[in-house]
Amino acid sequence: MKIQSQNVWIAGQFIPACLQIENTKIAAILPYEENGAEIDYKDLRILPGFVDIHTHGALGFDTNDATEEGLRRFAKGITLEGITSFLPTTVTQSEEVLTHALKNVVKVVEDGYSGAEILGVHFEGPYLNLEYKGAQPPEHIVKPDIEQFKRYQKAAKGLIKYMTIASEEDPDFALTRYAAQHGVCVSMGHSAATYQQALLGIANGVSSMTHVFNGMTPFNHREPGLAGAALRIDDVYGEIIADGNHVSWPVIKTFMAAKGKDHAIMITDSLCMKGTAAGEYFLGGHEVEVKANGSAYLKGTNKLAGSTLRFNLGLKNLIEKALVPIDAAINACTINPAKALRVDDRKGKIVAGYDADLVVLDPNYEVIETYVRGKAQLRNEQ
Repeated sequence: MKIQSQNVWIAGQFIPACLQIENTKIAAILPYEENGAEIDYKDLRILPGFVDIHTHGALGFDTNDATEEGLRRFAKGITLEGITSFLPTTVTQSEEVLTHALKNVVKVVEDGYSGAEILGVHFEGPYLNLEYKGAQPPEHIVKPDIEQFKRYQKAAKGLIKYMTIASEEDPDFALTRYAAQHGVCVSMGHSAATYQQALLGIANGVSSMTHVFNGMTPFNHREPGLAGAALRIDDVYGEIIADGNHVSWPVIKTFMAAKGKDHAIMITDSLCMKGTAAGEYFLGGHEVEVKANGSAYLKGTNKLAGSTLRFNLGLKNLIEKALVPIDAAINACTINPAKALRVDDRKGKIVAGYDADLVVLDPNYEVIETYVRGKAQLRNEQ
């Protein structure tokens, strides 16, 4: 199959090109020619598929729910936003609940599913700091424990690929080191770390920061804190929620400028109520509600619990509201999360030999089509 457009994102720019797709891969990239492809998207933009490394759920499903049907609905549904791969993300809970959630992801991956590719699990909690727990349930927050983590990873059959941890709570940074040395991207978050503690975390294997500015010690001109470390340390990744509620547009602009085009990662941090009607929903056993601004809060409070952000609109927000350069914004949604997960040898770019993960956008950033490993997702629903 060949698809083409006058605007294909290649080598940091939009160029006319024709993509030859064979099986699951981009087999070749050819010149754009009239009548040179089965599908001609004219001047619509073709981008690498989006990678969401921090998303708890959508369409009524939460990763902790541990239902096969729900996870399959989640994976299929988020292709409507241009997401082609993702990490189902847990929230702090009991060992029993988390183990069940991990086993559910394994079951769905092994049995098969359609939609966005599950690249692994983002294990957010339970190794967090109570002071910066946010909406994470405090009754299940525990000290980092290598033996317990080994049990979790065994249940996940190695699928825990990214972990949020308050490394200052980790005795001698033991779990931080262990996870980093066993292929897990370790991200500091929900943390009361000082700037110096953040540096020690990085020295022991931390390579990312979770939803920067949220759930962490704030930036101050005399006490830079964990947020300051995220801004200062060039080669550490940093997640950002681009909904305008978790972080204001001017601060997102500052964050993106500090991280440069290679180390910022846009996330949704979406909850199960994304794409659903109003109703009662829970996060880690605690009731949450969606307010008029589109974000989720612990019910009856102003404490943010997550978002209902659509990924394609996050990209639009970065470019049009935060005024981020387009290459940095696109990288934050594609190649940067792929690099953090060490799958950038097959995902995150439109290059011959890579997975045919693609999203076609109209001028208003609405998704016209999503291809996951060469398979059209939206046409198949019609």
